[in-house]
Amino acid sequence: MAGRDGAREAVDHGPILIWGAGAIGGTIGAHLVRARHAVVFCDVVADHVAAIGDPMRGLTIEGPVSRPRISAPAVLPGQVKGTFRRIFLAVKTHDTEAACRQLLPHLAEDGYVLSLQNGLCERVIAEVCGAHRTLGAFVNFGADWIEPGRILYGNRGAVVVGELDGATTPRLAALHKLLAETFEPDAVLTPNIWGYLWGKLAYSSLLYAQGLAEKGIADTLARTELLPLVRALCGEVIAVARAEGVTPLGFNGFDPDAFGPGATEDAARASMAAMEAFNRPNAKTHSGVWRDLWVRHRATPADAQIGAVPPIGRAHGLACPTLERLIAMIHECERGERPMADANLTELMA
Repeated sequence: MAGRDGAREAVDHGPILIWGAGAIGGTIGAHLVRARHAVVFCDVVADHVAAIGDPMRGLTIEGPVSRPRISAPAVLPGQVKGTFRRIFLAVKTHDTEAACRQLLPHLAEDGYVLSLQNGLCERVIAEVCGAHRTLGAFVNFGADWIEPGRILYGNRGAVVVGELDGATTPRLAALHKLLAETFEPDAVLTPNIWGYLWGKLAYSSLLYAQGLAEKGIADTLARTELLPLVRALCGEVIAVARAEGVTPLGFNGFDPDAFGPGATEDAARASMAAMEAFNRPNAKTHSGVWRDLWVRHRATPADAQIGAVPPIGRAHGLACPTLERLIAMIHECERGERPMADANLTELMA
């Protein structure tokens, strides 16, 4: 259709709507504002919205990477006005569909929604907003929402963008240029965004495992006795990805080939050590899952994120028993039935 082709060809410099101004959306949005791009923030936390919009208070990014402090227009979802050709979606995975239905009236016909999320959110966005109005992204930088108006930007990490069908379009090139100039100089434009998304799902299974434990990400990856668990979790996700016809891609020490069929223990051990080395110096020491469970005391997006893998696996005749047990243990923690303990990972491995 001409309209759909035109949407993919369109390049716009109008304001960007960031829907979800937490760790990821807030960090990227603050850097865009610092670079003098017009940004409107939207979030469900009223105190956070008030802080961002207050010139005397604003949004402060803290940590060792960069420390911008900005103020910008910020609203609650019901207060959004007008339409936008660029909407950056950064809500929790399990809130994706509801957020898409809320933002849909504000998405221009020739605009797009960019998923700055973990999981396979692009599938949900495409169903609600249309595949021609969906762009994919993979991010692995470390950030934590601390309190209204404060976000920790703990470490740089991979930032990748791509069209769902692998095409290189003007809007994708413009988006890549924007992110490279304002936020991550090493941002990647890829023809295989699904490879990165599935790779992150495998890596995310390790972050969910860390969420059960007391030790941080680097210290958990340093537990070499957990190698069989790491191989099992990553191997299950990668097997399902390959059954889907996707070649998972690596980043920041994670090597999917080290956990695929026929991979050796030595290869997996080397990747585990590389992931530890990447995470060791980071100011963000624990996963967002760990913070959800033990700091913010709220439900994790386990079912919508890594929980999407087992049903896809079953459709291909592949079981994911380790992943399913991990998700069950996460839910036990959410219900207060299981305490935070490093021994949880030994139990999961057994």
